[in-house]
Amino acid sequence: MKKTDVQQAEQITRENIESVLRLEKEVKNSRSVMMRVVDSITAFCGSFAFVWIHIVWFAVWISFDQMFSAKIDPYPFQLLTLVVSLEAILLSTFILISQNRDSQLAERRNHLILQLALLSEQENTKMLKMLESQQKHFGLVDIGDPSIQALEVATSPANLVKQIDSALNGE
Repeated sequence: MKKTDVQQAEQITRENIESVLRLEKEVKNSRSVMMRVVDSITAFCGSFAFVWIHIVWFAVWISFDQMFSAKIDPYPFQLLTLVVSLEAILLSTFILISQNRDSQLAERRNHLILQLALLSEQENTKMLKMLESQQKHFGLVDIGDPSIQALEVATSPANLVKQIDSALNGE
């Protein structure tokens, strides 16, 4: 491979990476204000800072309550349990919202990958047919490889799904 070929390949790769990053940035920028808030909360809740804040909060709450005779939340700390339970409900809802959105994005990426794979398969099938046509045109000897002939047939995604389902179900 010549140096210019390597540079061209690197340029194509760089353009592809930039294209994917642009798509990701567009999705990120198109989020609503509420989704940005949810994502921020979810990101913070998945950090060590969140853990340490809770450790300090629980220690201060329990220590403060045990040190003074006018107990605001005596053992077994029912008020603390209520606050933590409400926080858990809200946080789990935020996490589920964020996961649902991430799932939608993953589904979108998977659809894109599937479309690209189908296009690539169609292009490869077309190229095999063109090569066979050139082979016949120039009178080259047909090696008679049955796998090439099989690959020249367009792949049916519906048939592939049936084959995968059959294999997964042990049929």
